[in-house]
Amino acid sequence: MKILYIKSGMHHKNHNAIINYKKINFYISDNINILNSIDLSEYDSVYIPSHPIDVNKYPNTKFIFGPHFSVFPENNQMNLIRGNNVVYIQPSEWVAKFWRESHITSNIRIESLPFGVDTEKFVNIYPIYKREKVFIYYKRRNPQELQFLKSFLQSKNINVTIFNYVTKYSEEEFINYLKESKFGIWLSAHESQGFALEESLACNVPLLVWNVSSLNQEFGSRYDNIPATSIPYWDNRCGEHFTNANELPNVFAKFITNLNNYKPREYILENLSFDKCEEKLINLINKI
Repeated sequence: MKILYIKSGMHHKNHNAIINYKKINFYISDNINILNSIDLSEYDSVYIPSHPIDVNKYPNTKFIFGPHFSVFPENNQMNLIRGNNVVYIQPSEWVAKFWRESHITSNIRIESLPFGVDTEKFVNIYPIYKREKVFIYYKRRNPQELQFLKSFLQSKNINVTIFNYVTKYSEEEFINYLKESKFGIWLSAHESQGFALEESLACNVPLLVWNVSSLNQEFGSRYDNIPATSIPYWDNRCGEHFTNANELPNVFAKFITNLNNYKPREYILENLSFDKCEEKLINLINKI
């Protein structure tokens, strides 16, 4: 399969997945104007993550757009890409569902398509019984919730390191810490895919997630009460999750009791590896 890929504006993690796919031959360009100077019939599809174009000019070409147009669908963009030869992708189903329900996206096919996790870079070295460290991952949630978690862990005599998405940290530091972590606690707002969480799972670190139920739980935001989640990709091999503070003691007790039984890396390999996500992309193109 051969795809013309206009990578301008692409998230670096999504781009890293694409360049590691093995079955698809990507012809990569930063210039959207290349569409007017090459024979598009040579390609199985054109992928443009960030820039809408008038697809009516290319009725015989399959197009994939997204997920980087905007947080919410915008009429001027959607009008350009409305056509039977088009799919707009979102990284997970909850975001795809939200976009599908907008009148702005009528007659546009919206599908969920995750991008692969680098399971060779993010890998476990030590078995869980040899790991001693614990961390909190904190991203755009109410600071009072973070303080609640810290106080709870202090009452259990558990020392933690905090990785704060907003104040930044080095990826190398995060990877090294993951390899020595017996578990992590996740306090994040909504995630369309959630690479940091998935990379933690790929390192075989079980997670206890304080999940969100609404977009408006992002601290400092003014979003409406729109259903959302911190864990768009998850099953019971990954750890435990809860949504209300009063659930923490019971869920934490269950989590610690079962710490040696979780298999988060297994879940990632089965669902979000480069190979698995490339197959999802191939299947999506074949159905346009």
